[in-house]
Amino acid sequence: MARPTDLRPRIAALDLPTLEAYAGLAPRADVVAAEVEGLSGRVDAAHARLTESRLHGASVDALDLTGATLADVAIADLRAADLSAANGSWRSVEVDGGRLGSFSAARATWDSVVVRGIRVDYLALAAATLTDVLFVGCTFGALDLPDARLLRVAFEDCRCDEVDTRGLKASGVDLRGLDALSFTSPAGLAGVIIDERQAAMHARSFAEALGIRVAS
Repeated sequence: MARPTDLRPRIAALDLPTLEAYAGLAPRADVVAAEVEGLSGRVDAAHARLTESRLHGASVDALDLTGATLADVAIADLRAADLSAANGSWRSVEVDGGRLGSFSAARATWDSVVVRGIRVDYLALAAATLTDVLFVGCTFGALDLPDARLLRVAFEDCRCDEVDTRGLKASGVDLRGLDALSFTSPAGLAGVIIDERQAAMHARSFAEALGIRVAS
């Protein structure tokens, strides 16, 4: 069992050079040292590469980052009904503030990622691989983690209605800062750390998952 001091994600500082204004994003574009501001409508940047750049102030119906590669990227104040980042690769990325309807990052790979202050109705991380990821001050309607692999992932001051942990494989994962109303599969919590309050709150569902009958 990892000690609490081992659970802290190892977050690398972003490397952002002097940035130049860049108009829009496009599929398979290769964008470096760009300031991308004020995107709107439906934006298709599938399989693009975005490096050492900042994206902020976007208010879009849909932002498609399917299969995209992001490295040393700051994303701020993003508002989107639908953000698709499935099969993408994110390394040294910070997401700061925003309101999202659906955020799909299924089968994605995240390494050294910070997600701070976002509100999202549905975050899908099914079969994703997350290493050194920190969520701070976030509110989720549903957080889907089936068959995901998490290493050194932590939550601070976060809230969620339901967390789908079916088939989750976790190591060094700190859930003490995630106030969740329910976990769909207590067995998927093997390898995580929770506090005494959380253990007491979910004791009944944990017992039932083990086949223990709880009666008054």
